[in-house]
Amino acid sequence: MPICEVFGSCVPNVSWTLTTGEEISAHAVFSNAFILLLKLWRFNHPPLEHGVGDVPPVGNQLTPEYLLLVRNSHLVASGNIQKDRNKRRLSAVATSSSLEPIFVDSFPKLKVWYRQHQACIASTLSGLVHGTPVHQIVDGLLNMMFRKINRGNQTMTTVASGSSSSSGPTIEDTSLRPKLPAWDILEAVPFVVDAALTACAHKKLSPRELATGLKDLADFLPASLATIVSYFSSEVTRGVWKPAFMNGTDWPSPAANLSNVEEQIKKILAATGVDVPSLAAGGSYPATLPLPLAAFVSLTITYKIDKASERFLNLAGPALESLAAGCPWPCMPIVASLWTQKAKRWSDFLVFSASRTVFLHDSDAVVQLLKSCFTATLGLNSMPMSNNGGVGALLGHGFGSHFCGGISPVAPGILYLRVYRSIRDIVFMTEEIVSILMHSVREIACSGLPREKLDKLKKTKNGMRYGQVSLTVAMTRVKLAASLAASLVWLSGGLGLFQSLIKETLPSWFISVHRSEQEERSGGMVAMLGGYALAYFVVLCGAFAWGVDSSSSASKRRPKILGSHMEFLASALDGKISLGCNWATWRAYVSGFVSLMVGCTPTWVLEVDADVLKRLSKGLRQWNEEELALALLGIGGVGTMGAAAELIIEREL
Repeated sequence: MPICEVFGSCVPNVSWTLTTGEEISAHAVFSNAFILLLKLWRFNHPPLEHGVGDVPPVGNQLTPEYLLLVRNSHLVASGNIQKDRNKRRLSAVATSSSLEPIFVDSFPKLKVWYRQHQACIASTLSGLVHGTPVHQIVDGLLNMMFRKINRGNQTMTTVASGSSSSSGPTIEDTSLRPKLPAWDILEAVPFVVDAALTACAHKKLSPRELATGLKDLADFLPASLATIVSYFSSEVTRGVWKPAFMNGTDWPSPAANLSNVEEQIKKILAATGVDVPSLAAGGSYPATLPLPLAAFVSLTITYKIDKASERFLNLAGPALESLAAGCPWPCMPIVASLWTQKAKRWSDFLVFSASRTVFLHDSDAVVQLLKSCFTATLGLNSMPMSNNGGVGALLGHGFGSHFCGGISPVAPGILYLRVYRSIRDIVFMTEEIVSILMHSVREIACSGLPREKLDKLKKTKNGMRYGQVSLTVAMTRVKLAASLAASLVWLSGGLGLFQSLIKETLPSWFISVHRSEQEERSGGMVAMLGGYALAYFVVLCGAFAWGVDSSSSASKRRPKILGSHMEFLASALDGKISLGCNWATWRAYVSGFVSLMVGCTPTWVLEVDADVLKRLSKGLRQWNEEELALALLGIGGVGTMGAAAELIIEREL
């Protein structure tokens, strides 16, 4: 940040020659520091568009302000002895520049640019006033970018936006390059790109001329590539530009290998059972991209695949992938087709990235992917990849055509790890995960019996006896399913999604009515296993979110959230809430949940109101669960000691 602030304010009148022979200037120093800052900020990962509850998504926290807060926190922690080697190193780095806290206000130029960047994302571009210094810089940059285009005596600003400015005839490159500080140039870049894109939209500038001009701007000040990326990303989301037809005449065409990309995507998703929407219906589908995305991909294609272009592609590449993935299908496959024509060795990565976008535009495909994760982990199907189940089947062995001599199906867990960050509506996933978990329990309970025996069991009076399926084996697989469900919830939405689960989703699930044919066949077996599965699921989610003790900061939220859930359980046991779920499921859930709390998370019990614990204990005794009721009161603290003593006396009598 200090390097950006200082060198970005310098006029590049002087250059230096390194021992390697490379010549650098203030612009080069600034651009290197600025691009490094953007990587720390994860600039090329757009912030998530959703949040759950009162917890903002992590993507929104990675800002310059947040980076400085992290730095300042390590500065404060440096006074203490750090056991962790990485924390000691970070604290040493924090104290190396200054012993005082640093805030964004210390970098006024950076702060101005960042505010402009946020404004560009939030609303359409405005504020360019004729005759101002910024307007003059915009004119100068446009003349530099499009010096070979003869528009009479008009500047590109006149052509694009209708302003009344004019300039002299085209002059040589060195004279056209403005000698201005980098911050001043970055302030003008959004208006420059807007003018160029508008001219292209009105056919006053060809797509090739647009890409070449943007490349010249990025070569002149490499840091401007970040602002170009920001502008294109914002404009794509607005959806106000006409689509660009990738016909090979005006824009590059993906037709050469688009069908091949489609086939490879189908192979990658083969293990998930998800259908890939056709990329070329009847072979005549006109490939189109939003105009800003078409301009962006055309710009990136102009770069050579060499060492000199590496830093540019490292910044623009991930941003292009994220942007194309967020556009309607099949934008990402089209972008992948265009880039694979340029860089064959990146084919696997690009096709894999394109395959994940199937899930970003279809919630049904996400649900199918979640089902595939459970099926693979539990080994509930006959596919070779997941026949034995376990974590190995869930995550497979990575991805790459070099493993099997060609594109092969990818394990569902790997796909989900690439998808979950970009799913916009994650709240619905808790209900889906609970539903899939209960369906998996039914599959587990019935997987040990052939179909003909299940049909006979349906006709018997008392249903299936527990002895016909090993409870030990079934419970082991149920715990595995619950572990996977908890991992998916925590991975997908963290603390916020778990709070939504325990406060809204689960109470609604217990109140609702659930029936299935397999439950009818197997008596109370499925219902009981389902209750235990939910108990393991919730406790594991809570352990991920809160921890089992009070050492984490998240544990401060635990008493309120856990207290409301325990109140729900107690009220249902008191008969104040009418339940719609199977009684065996409810009993298994309550007894399983309380048993896990008593045995694994006693700190949680101490945080629950004593009256609620007494009501729970009373309900458990009505179910002849005296041992569990006594254990709950025994670790409930001072407030439950009297009730525990009374229970002991009653048992003795």
